[in-house]
Amino acid sequence: MQFKDYYEALGVEPSAGEAELKAAYRRLARKYHPDVSKEKGAEERFKSINEAYEVLRDKEKRAAYDQLRARGYQPGEDFRPPPDFGEQYGQGPGGFGGGFRFDQGTGGEGFSDFFESLFGGGRGGNGRAGRSAPLGDVRAKLAIPLEIAYSGGSQTIGVDGRTLEVKIPAGIRPGQVIRLAGQGQAQGARRSDLLLEIDYRPHGEFEVDGRNILYTLSLPAWEAALGTLASVPTLGGKVDVRIPPDSDTGRKLRLRGRGLPGKPAPGDQIVEIEVFAPRAETDAQRDLYRQMAEQFGGKAR
Repeated sequence: MQFKDYYEALGVEPSAGEAELKAAYRRLARKYHPDVSKEKGAEERFKSINEAYEVLRDKEKRAAYDQLRARGYQPGEDFRPPPDFGEQYGQGPGGFGGGFRFDQGTGGEGFSDFFESLFGGGRGGNGRAGRSAPLGDVRAKLAIPLEIAYSGGSQTIGVDGRTLEVKIPAGIRPGQVIRLAGQGQAQGARRSDLLLEIDYRPHGEFEVDGRNILYTLSLPAWEAALGTLASVPTLGGKVDVRIPPDSDTGRKLRLRGRGLPGKPAPGDQIVEIEVFAPRAETDAQRDLYRQMAEQFGGKAR
C-alpha cells in the first residue's frame, strides 16, 4: 500500500481553504468525469480526485491526515498506519471506527486501501462509526449519491460482517437520521439500534444549495454571444436549455422543479454560465482570433 498526497491530487497547497478546495475539485471533476472525458486513465483519476476531496473537505479527516503527513511520509512510498494513529484521535486502533465496523457496500466509488486503512472502510464511517448515543444506540454517517437523494432507492452497507439494505426516501436531507432497529452493537442477548446520519457524496457535476442543485455550463465564446440550444444534465436526466444571446460568465438560468424533491415544492436547478475561449491550435484559428481582436477594438499581434 502506498502513501497518497491528497493535496497533490487536487493540485492545491496544504494551506488551501474551503473555497480553493471546492474550486479545484469542480475543475478537475469536470475534466476527468468518465462520462465526458477522453483523457487516458480518466476514470482512475476521477476516483483519486473524489477520494482526495472526501478527505480534505472534512475537518476531522483533514486534521488527522495532516498530522500523519507531518510525520514525513512521501507520496508513493510503502505505508502502514502507525499503531497509535487511531488512538491518537479518540478512535480504535488502526483507523476510525473503533471495534464497530461500518462499511459502505455496493455502490461505492472504489476508495483505495490507503483511505480504508485510515478511515475505517469508505465514506460511510466519516470518523463517526462507533460513537454511542444515549440508550446505547450507535451512530454512523452514511454518505449517499445525489441520484439516490433525488429519486430514492437503497444502499447496501456492511456492519460487523453483516450486510444490510438501507431504504433511502427521495428528498432526504443531510443531517436526517435513519434508524435501523436492532442493528447496532451487541449488548448481551440483544443489539442496540443503528442510527445512520445522512450526508451527500461529492458529485463531479453538481453542488447542492439547500434543495437547489447548482451546475456550471461551459460555453465557447461564440455560443454565449450568439445564443444556442444546450443539453444540460440534471438529476432527472438531460434537458435542452435555450441560452439567450449576449450571455456572459456568471449569468444564471433557473430550471424550475429540477432540484431535490421536498415540501411544499421541489428545489430548482441553477445553471451558471462559464464562457471560455478554446485554445487556437492552427494558423487559421489564430487568424480568426486576430480578426476578432480587430473587430472588438483590441490589438492583434
